[in-house]
Formats: sequence, structure tokens, C-alpha cells
Amino acid sequence: MSTISLRLPNSLHKKAKDLAKKENTSINQLVSSALAEKISALSTEEYLENRAKKASKKKFNDALNKVADVETEKFDK
Repeated sequence: MSTISLRLPNSLHKKAKDLAKKENTSINQLVSSALAEKISALSTEEYLENRAKKASKKKFNDALNKVADVETEKFDK
């Protein structure tokens, strides 16, 4: 575990403190969780962008051509 020094506007610090108290957790845990969520969201976006770059319309159409040509069930409409 490492330590960082973080400068926050007083208003944001107060909101974090109030929310941490409401959630019955520490400000450190609240900030760690928020940072983890942000990193996850950005990593997912980057992953999807990289996957999209590898996309192939031909492979997509080939996959669609393998789908059986049947009428949609009533409950799926």
C-alpha cells in the first residue's frame, strides 16, 4: 500500500467527508473506491476501442450468416 498527498477544494473535501460518514466508511476508502471505479471505466473504454479497431465487417457478416433463418418466437418480439 502506498500513500499520496492530495489537494482538494474545501467544498469537495466536505462532500467526501459527509458521504463517507453517510456510507459508514473512511474518506480514504471512499476515494480509493471512486478512483477504482474511474480506472475501471477508462480501462473498459480503452479495451472496447482496441477491440473495435480489430473489427471486420466480413467476419461479422459471416457470423450473421450462421444464424438460423427462423421466425422470432412470440415472447421475443
